[in-house]
Amino acid sequence: MTMHLTLVGGGGHCVSCIDVIEGEGVYRIDGIVDPALPKSSKVSGYPVLGDDSVLASLIAGGSKFLVTIGQVSSDSKRSSVFDRLGSLGAEFVTVISPRAYVSPRASLGVGSIIMHDAIVNAGATVGKNCIINTKALIEHDTVVGDHCHVATGAIVNGSVQVGSNVFFGSGAISKHGARIPSDSFIKAGSVCVGEK
Repeated sequence: MTMHLTLVGGGGHCVSCIDVIEGEGVYRIDGIVDPALPKSSKVSGYPVLGDDSVLASLIAGGSKFLVTIGQVSSDSKRSSVFDRLGSLGAEFVTVISPRAYVSPRASLGVGSIIMHDAIVNAGATVGKNCIINTKALIEHDTVVGDHCHVATGAIVNGSVQVGSNVFFGSGAISKHGARIPSDSFIKAGSVCVGEK
C-alpha cells in the first residue's frame, strides 16, 4: 500500500528529495507545506498546500512527513521545523534512494534521507532528521548525530563520532576515528582531524 507523504520546505533541497522519493516508489507525495510559496504554485509538479496552519489537519488525515529544508550555514530552521512537527504528533519517514547502499547492519534515524549514490556502511549509525547527500560515504562503525548534513561527495571515515547539528561540507574528508563536536561546520574540501 502506498503511503501518503507531505514535504515541509519547497526550495532546492526539496526538488532533490522529490527525485529520490519518486525513485524509491514507496510514498505518494500529496504536496508541500511552505509559508514562503503561494498556495496556488507547484514544486516539481506537486501542489503547495499552504503554510504551517495546515499541518494539524494533514497530521490528523494520516499523512507522514519529511522535512525538505536544506541545511548549510545552520541547522536551526530544519531542526526547529522537525521538532515542531514532532510536538504536533507527526510521523516521519526515512527515505533511501534506490541508487544508494545502506548496509543491513547500519541504523538510520527517522526523518533522514539518503540521497543518490550515497553509501552507509556496516555498523554505522545515522541520527534523526539527517541529510546524507549525493555520493557521500559514511564508513563502518561511524556515528552521525541528529540534524546533520553530510554534503555531496564527503567522506566520513570509519569509527568517527559526529555530534549533532553538524554541517560536513562537500568533498570534506575526516580522519579515521575523529571526534567532531556538535554544532561544527566543516568546510568543503577540508581534511577534518577532529578533537583528540
